[in-house]
Amino acid sequence: MPFALRVLIAFAIGGVILFVGYRFLRAIGAGVGQAREEEPEDVGDLDVFFVCAECGTEYKVTRLGELTVPRHCGEPMEVVRRPVQHPELN
Repeated sequence: MPFALRVLIAFAIGGVILFVGYRFLRAIGAGVGQAREEEPEDVGDLDVFFVCAECGTEYKVTRLGELTVPRHCGEPMEVVRRPVQHPELN
């Protein structure tokens, strides 16, 4: 068998091995490191606030997705839950 044909066969076998290995590794790693995305939850009726302890700034939470506490005045804000106030009772 000529040398050029052996080299061509070697490259073909190497290409097949690389292709199969690449597909195998992609299949294994398909679910690794992927966080499932959750729909934001509507919490407007729960009266949850982020409050800055330094200056008193408040943010009312109406929808929760990923919970990341915002920072204000350089410090993380505190989560404060207050009793729900009904407009009919005031």
